[in-house]
Amino acid sequence: MNKTIGFIGSGNMGGAMIGGIIKAGLTARENIYVSDINEDSLARVRESYGVHTTTDNAELAKVCDIIVLSVKPFLYPVVIDQIKAVVKEAVIIVVIAAGQSSAAVAHLFGREIKIVKTMPNTPALVGEGMAAIAPAKNVTKEETEEITAIFNSFGKSDIVSEHLMDAVTAVSGSSPAYVYMMIEAMADAAVVEGMPRPQAYKFAAQAVLGSAQMVLETGKHPGELKDMVCSPGGTTIAAVAKLEESGFRSSIMQGMKACADKSREMSK
Repeated sequence: MNKTIGFIGSGNMGGAMIGGIIKAGLTARENIYVSDINEDSLARVRESYGVHTTTDNAELAKVCDIIVLSVKPFLYPVVIDQIKAVVKEAVIIVVIAAGQSSAAVAHLFGREIKIVKTMPNTPALVGEGMAAIAPAKNVTKEETEEITAIFNSFGKSDIVSEHLMDAVTAVSGSSPAYVYMMIEAMADAAVVEGMPRPQAYKFAAQAVLGSAQMVLETGKHPGELKDMVCSPGGTTIAAVAKLEESGFRSSIMQGMKACADKSREMSK
């Protein structure tokens, strides 16, 4: 890829994306631009990655072929108003904020523009992100592959229809929070049994990591993998029975539904 890539906003997600792009060698450092009003944040980005930085969004927009809007959703109207008159004709706008549809972003630009709606998640910070990518109809296959390569540089990605983004938010975008809660609860229970807390977190987190890897690498149904651990009359099935008695799976599904409903509400 020999394109200039710009990031408006220099927060954690933008930093994870920049780090992934550089590590994967997708483009040279001198082809990456970052803008932010926070000069201290820009200084950290410049020191960490050696990329161009500016406090002027329009300056970035004039030179970049791909622009990632890495700002909070409520700032989209402000930022787009600053850059819409100066962006390149064939620019690709990458949207990573919840509640911002491709149609809404196109409306803010006031013209037909190439938009790729995405939903990454915070494990991108350790190179294990999962991102959904929904390109608009005017985005070419080659351009979609370029955006996919960016997101694959710090984890995994998959192409989805934009109407599934609320489901993606629930199952991937927001779900690290649910997983952290489960790890915390597992560790608390181990502490009750006398295990030191740092060791409890290590055991719980590695168990979750390894279990997820089993699902991805074996291709087996999660229920089949669960059954492999549940010996008749054993300790695991006793735990599973108690979790089901407490509505374990139902509570997760209800939480995800609330998440998806909120995502739909934000998009209106």
